[in-house]
Amino acid sequence: MDQLNLDDAQWRKSSASADTGQCVEVATNLPGIIAVRDSKNPQGPALIFTPEEWKAFLHGANQGEFAI
Repeated sequence: MDQLNLDDAQWRKSSASADTGQCVEVATNLPGIIAVRDSKNPQGPALIFTPEEWKAFLHGANQGEFAI
């Protein structure tokens, strides 16, 4: 599989994120994909999701499906 070019990604993180950088960043401006990366390692790998997968994840998170 070819390396996906994320140079045009506009990364953002939650406004509730602590200044310690212990969070994830999300790019939603790329056609057909949602990219997620670790803010502590911005040059590292990103997870790639389809918009449908991302919507399902957000729905699950909002419903508490991932609560410990």
